[in-house]
Amino acid sequence: MSKENFTDWMGGTQQRSENALARLLPASGSIPAHLHEAMRYACLGGGKRVRPLLAFAAGELTNAPLAHLEIVACAVEMIHAYSLVHDDLPCMDNDVLRRGRPTCHIEFDEPTALLVGDSLQTLAFQLMAENPITEEPGRQLEMIALLARSSGSHGMAGGQAIDLASVGKSLNQPELELMHALKTGALIRAATLLGALCGTAMSTEQHAALDRFAKRAGLLFQVVDDILDCTASTATLGKTAGKDEAADKPTYVSLLGLQEAKAYAETLRQDALAALTPFGERARRLTELTDFICHRHF
Repeated sequence: MSKENFTDWMGGTQQRSENALARLLPASGSIPAHLHEAMRYACLGGGKRVRPLLAFAAGELTNAPLAHLEIVACAVEMIHAYSLVHDDLPCMDNDVLRRGRPTCHIEFDEPTALLVGDSLQTLAFQLMAENPITEEPGRQLEMIALLARSSGSHGMAGGQAIDLASVGKSLNQPELELMHALKTGALIRAATLLGALCGTAMSTEQHAALDRFAKRAGLLFQVVDDILDCTASTATLGKTAGKDEAADKPTYVSLLGLQEAKAYAETLRQDALAALTPFGERARRLTELTDFICHRHF
């Protein structure tokens, strides 16, 4: 296990992910050049790469090869990038800023942005199908199915549908948690489990413990996101601050209040860390990432 500090590990892993994305995305200038340029714009040069970081950190639990982790990390990040491109469209959240620069449909155009999302989604599954990501073919099929479930109507897309239908409505906490378990949590869970599945087999108990961690970490990420939406500046966030409140969307802050939302985030952090206990020192990076997710900018 690497002895470097967390900041260095995170920076190195983010750069590894960036380099792998640059290599695996269609080359600039290749036909259709306009679409490929927009795909690279949507994926490269921004974001904290939280999902790739989780995949690489979980891979340390099972001694997963870095080459396998690069593929699953990039596949999940492409799904995430496609979701952001589509979420920013006028028919969804109608936003003009993402990762500190114009959103894809502003920089290019709406039809191109739609095709960017479509293309990134299919490329993610192409990468998972064409490249070795585990030593067991049967497990590779299960991993592809996991990413598909996490991305579709029973995962991320379904959560977005509930989100759109909830504007102007009051949700109770179980309803809000279900929405975010799908919209945000499903892909975070997939990134974590896929990273571990790239390596040696886990026991049933280990898999269940990692699944508990991933679900709590996904919810933690969203609670903190809601807090930052009303406490951080647009410059800090790289996207429009206060957007959820302006759109009258239900959030943990609107439901619980700011201080209670912060207290809930801390509870989720403790729950996530407790789930990692069976892994001992091998979970060092996941532990550090949990603290990073919880304490970013507030």
